[in-house]
Formats: sequence, structure tokens, C-alpha cells
Amino acid sequence: MLNAKALALSAGIVWSLTIFITTIISVATGFGKAFLEAYGSIHPGYIITVAGAFIGLVYAFICAAVGIYILIWLYNKFEKKFK
Repeated sequence: MLNAKALALSAGIVWSLTIFITTIISVATGFGKAFLEAYGSIHPGYIITVAGAFIGLVYAFICAAVGIYILIWLYNKFEKKFK
């Protein structure tokens, strides 16, 4: 059985830092602009700026943590059922 809370927290931290760092790099160099524009199209208020990096950090943490928590919760339910 996997620990859903621990994995959700870990995924949230990793994904939010990924978006934050990629945004900061994109502000300076333009790297990853197409990816970040697509990311911004589904997260209202996110734009490729320093302020947007902080907005993206919050969105990324919430999306990753909730998504992984649901995934692991379902995994654990199925694991119990099929043992």
C-alpha cells in the first residue's frame, strides 16, 4: 500500500518547483515558452513573468498534489480488491 499523502506532497513540490524554475528561465531566455503558454492556457492568471512564476508555483502544487493523491487513493483501493 502506498502513502497517498506523502506521494501527493512530493509530487506537488517537484512539479511546482519545475514550473517555477522553468518560468524564471523563460523570462530570462525564452526557453520553454511554448510549453508555458500551453500551461497558462489552462491556469487563469498565469503568465510568463516573475509574478507569474509564483502563481504557477501555487497552481502546479495544487494540481499535482490533488491529481497524485486521487491516483494513489484509487491504486490502493484496487490493490486491496485484487489481493
